[in-house]
Amino acid sequence: MDSKIRTETKTLQVGDVAPDFTLKTANKEDWRLKDFRGKKNVVLAFVPFAFSGVCSAQLPAYEAELDRFKEFDAELVSISEDSTFALDAWAKSMKTSFPLLSDFYPQGQVVDLYGVRHPVAGMAERSLFVIDKEGIIRHIQVTATPGELPDDEALFEALRKL
Repeated sequence: MDSKIRTETKTLQVGDVAPDFTLKTANKEDWRLKDFRGKKNVVLAFVPFAFSGVCSAQLPAYEAELDRFKEFDAELVSISEDSTFALDAWAKSMKTSFPLLSDFYPQGQVVDLYGVRHPVAGMAERSLFVIDKEGIIRHIQVTATPGELPDDEALFEALRKL
């Protein structure tokens, strides 16, 4: 794995219990991490901003790979500090079908809980968390350079190991 990629955050490391949270989807529905405990693996994809160039490449790439996520019994969600209104427009423009979660208010509460706030820009760092069915974090990938896409093969390898 690239040395620019961190495998732990300011608050979490592999083997920790994933902090529970509830966020609104782009459709303004509640999405709760605890609802998947004992049922599905979960992939959290934190992204800096809706409509930004790299994020707008990352999410459609995941949409194209949804069958692979399903193969590993994994629920994929994206999290950003954008409002539900922005995320709704973004989801429609990108034609994504997986949940886009808003960490808008209080601003970045889950971003901080997971320790992935960019130290200078204040946005969510581009990061991935693989959480198993028991709620344990099995993979963390934080991309140090916001303009770089995460290593999807490392993500799918982590899912394969579950």
